[in-house]
Amino acid sequence: MLTDFLPLFIMVVLAAGLALTLLKLAEWLGPYRPRAVKSSPYESGMDPVGTARERYSVKFYLVAMIFIVFDVEIVFMYPWAVSFKTFLEGGGGLASLAIIGVFILILFVGLIYDIKKGGLDWD
Repeated sequence: MLTDFLPLFIMVVLAAGLALTLLKLAEWLGPYRPRAVKSSPYESGMDPVGTARERYSVKFYLVAMIFIVFDVEIVFMYPWAVSFKTFLEGGGGLASLAIIGVFILILFVGLIYDIKKGGLDWD
């Protein structure tokens, strides 16, 4: 059983060895010319404003979480929409429609809750 994976292990070891060898060769043979300009932070060609340690608002994270939730909703709805025709032909179309209806209802209640809590207000 393990002998079936031996070529794969050899390939992984060779790939890792080649990558590490090329990185070390570039470090040893490449030019080393440190300058103050190279070590300064880069921000779209302009001098950075403020520090890099500024805190983000909690609103930013709430909007990010909302995006993730509704992105996951689409990920779950897409396979259902693709296979809905198959469900209709198999006779389970109404059950499938009811299940996705409950799913959308739960997400809609979550959206209403988020709107009531002010998660989408941009002040």
